[in-house]
Amino acid sequence: MKILSVILLALLFGKGCDGQQQQDLAEAVVEYKANTRGYFFKMTIQNKQVLISRDREGKQRPEAKTISDADWKALVAEFSKIDLEKLETLKPPTEKRFYDGAAMADFSVTYKGKRYAASTFDHGFPPQEIEALITKITALAPKRGE
Repeated sequence: MKILSVILLALLFGKGCDGQQQQDLAEAVVEYKANTRGYFFKMTIQNKQVLISRDREGKQRPEAKTISDADWKALVAEFSKIDLEKLETLKPPTEKRFYDGAAMADFSVTYKGKRYAASTFDHGFPPQEIEALITKITALAPKRGE
């Protein structure tokens, strides 16, 4: 009987944590930006919506897109794995941006009034700790020509 009680409590608390994680991402503003002299790409995710901009000057209105429930769940799962406090200490795996071999990428999360930012890294080569999340985020943007 005790084992059954423990299992039941674990399931109940597990469900509560999942709701908290989803709430956490719903309250966060996630930004990903990649740029070089001739290239600009920015995504902002906030409350099941993504804004996509390829205009550095801000003259064109960003493309707004609603995130599907399946994509949102995947983002919540990856977001929950990240320690925001350690975000700025992550080391980029490559340095192609130093010689124009890759666009410079910036990733930040604003959560509960505080901004957490990773060190600049190469677009397409994020630090391993956030790679899965960055891959999910960039997959939300339609490829050029779509």
